[in-house]
Amino acid sequence: MRFRLRSLLFLLLAPLLALAQPSPPSAASAANPASPHELKPTAGLSLELRGLIRLLEEVHFNRDQVTPASYAEVIPNTFKALDGQRLFLLASDLQEFQDQFRPDSLYWNLATLGRLDAAFAIHARHEQRVRERIQWIHRRLTGDFDFTGADDYEIDRRELPWPADASAADTLWEQRLKFELLQEILNKKTLDEARTKIAKRYERLLKNLDDIESGDVAEIFLTAIAGLYDPHSNYFSPDTYDDFSINMRLQLFGIGALLSIDEDVCVLKEIIPGGPADLSRSLKPNDKILAVAQADSEFVEVVGMKLRRIVQMIRGEKGTKVRLLVQPADAEDAAVRKEIVIVRDLINLDSARAHAAVFQVPGNDGQPRALGVITLPTFYGRDSRESKDQNSATDDIKTLITRLKEQKIEGLVLDLRRNGGGLLGEAVSLTGLFIPSGPVVQVKNYAGEVKIEEDRDPAVAYDGPLVVLTSRFSASASEIVAGALQNYGRALVIGDTSTHGKGTVQTVIEMGNVIPQLARKGQTAGATKVTVQKFYLPSGASTQLKGVVPDLIIPSVDEFLPIGEQDLPHALAWDEISPSLYDATKLPPESLAILRARSTDRLEHLPEFALLKKSIARFKDRQAEKTVSLNLEQRRAGKVADKAFRDESTTTRKALEATEAYPFTEFFVSPPPPPRIKAEKKPDDPTSEENLDEEDSETDNDTRYAKMDVYLRESLRILEDLRALRSPPRVAGEH
Repeated sequence: MRFRLRSLLFLLLAPLLALAQPSPPSAASAANPASPHELKPTAGLSLELRGLIRLLEEVHFNRDQVTPASYAEVIPNTFKALDGQRLFLLASDLQEFQDQFRPDSLYWNLATLGRLDAAFAIHARHEQRVRERIQWIHRRLTGDFDFTGADDYEIDRRELPWPADASAADTLWEQRLKFELLQEILNKKTLDEARTKIAKRYERLLKNLDDIESGDVAEIFLTAIAGLYDPHSNYFSPDTYDDFSINMRLQLFGIGALLSIDEDVCVLKEIIPGGPADLSRSLKPNDKILAVAQADSEFVEVVGMKLRRIVQMIRGEKGTKVRLLVQPADAEDAAVRKEIVIVRDLINLDSARAHAAVFQVPGNDGQPRALGVITLPTFYGRDSRESKDQNSATDDIKTLITRLKEQKIEGLVLDLRRNGGGLLGEAVSLTGLFIPSGPVVQVKNYAGEVKIEEDRDPAVAYDGPLVVLTSRFSASASEIVAGALQNYGRALVIGDTSTHGKGTVQTVIEMGNVIPQLARKGQTAGATKVTVQKFYLPSGASTQLKGVVPDLIIPSVDEFLPIGEQDLPHALAWDEISPSLYDATKLPPESLAILRARSTDRLEHLPEFALLKKSIARFKDRQAEKTVSLNLEQRRAGKVADKAFRDESTTTRKALEATEAYPFTEFFVSPPPPPRIKAEKKPDDPTSEENLDEEDSETDNDTRYAKMDVYLRESLRILEDLRALRSPPRVAGEH
């Protein structure tokens, strides 16, 4: 169970708070930041722009809804992508670009001429404003600040107007700087220490500007164009496309280490068990990577280099060598350097693979029941064109089902709460593990043609009582599985009032395949993710917008966050088509009524739900707070109250964990992974325990499941109720 009372605030401020480990400021740069580096569109990007618009107009499911007039949104949406909190750019900037690039002429210049002038002009203005503002920040930080007034700061500026002019921006930033300084002072920093840390933060932001490349500018602008059609179509730069592919396969070739940038230096933060870095025994957390070389080539210094570029240098083909020049973390002399040679290998990202557990849950007859849980974070899988040693969600779950059945489980929970989707083929084959055969999803294209994706394998891996646990974060392929199993009456769906509502199909098209000139010139091209179809359940209902409505609902803070499909711009509409033919055996209404009544009774009387309701109420109160005080004493008083609430919740939760937790045993698709070797957190790490401003229930270091996961516990109890309804009562002495 995780009560994240400050999660929305963190997300809103992430672009700036992510800079909490910046490079040290220099007097020269503080007084006179480097001049903006000039970026220009390349001929290849111009070709990709025209190719993207052509794909959208010819392939997109929603193609008829976008006209040249729709391009009026491209300029504002680019502003939002660059400056989501509306801190740097001005309202006068927006008006200027809207006057200069009017919709009809903008469309003509983009679609016909492939001109990216608007994208690079907006980027240049944004960079200018950021550099000017950082100069202002460094000057202002040397002055005095009053934390005794009654003013406040509006923490979520996403829907507010941009500052009208430079004067309005100065007023806004007075509040912004006081807000940031207060955050550090409340984190036990002196005012001078807070000034230094914030100065470093913005020096790092300045450094990030220098790392931006032409492809990054184009990616933002082309995605703004694709977003006119629906929220899930976008453009990938070559680097982003590589990352996307890795997420789908859960595999990459590299050394098996998690890196980050700290004070402009690449630092090793975690070592993945079983990877080359782990097996070599030559690297340790907090080692600093100063230079990288390929095989016998010369070293290239990476200090001050963009993290993505460093990662690209370290990744490579299986069996090839990479050499690292390292400053060991435990070296007594900072001048010590060590050269390490590592042979790259296939890295399976097992942390995102399916995993399982068997919980011992009190039965309705007082006897413990062995109930299984399988958690699937994403629908990963293999591409037929690629090697067969890739992970498959369906194969992994089938393996886990076998292991759980060996433990004599009497029911199973499929946990899809944090599963945002993935490969459609995996969703279909995975559903087939629980049904004999039949349609799983209907897919309709732009022309109205419907294709039925069905399970043709009559084998069933598991035919016992089944519950699917969902949330507002369950999307796309998760909704297909949950909705299909619900249609068949094969499973009860439990969770938030609905799933996310993403009922559209995207295909990823490499731009090099549609623009032959790029391939002939040997240029690395990006890719376009474009929506081409819509999903419909066997019943004919779309999962788009409305999602899957569960059979039983558990209260959640998710209900108060704008995280559903209906909260996204240009989301496609809900509709339905004719149902397909399938055999369903629904749970009788009277049985479902019994399950709901029992769950409602627990919601009203169990102490863990009282704790949950208190946290939800507090979260709602926090959501209603649009501003935060800039008065130090008020903030200190608020922090004391926050800590009191947190301490009370933690005490209650730990007491419940000690007396109410269900024992469990975990199972993995491969040998149980050892804990990752992590660097110790620094005392001033904003994620360290003493600095957390929220009550948080974490799993044990060696497990994937929390002791007091309210939603999973209630799902297990509902599963036991379901099992009891379907099973004859035990005879005394039977086992």
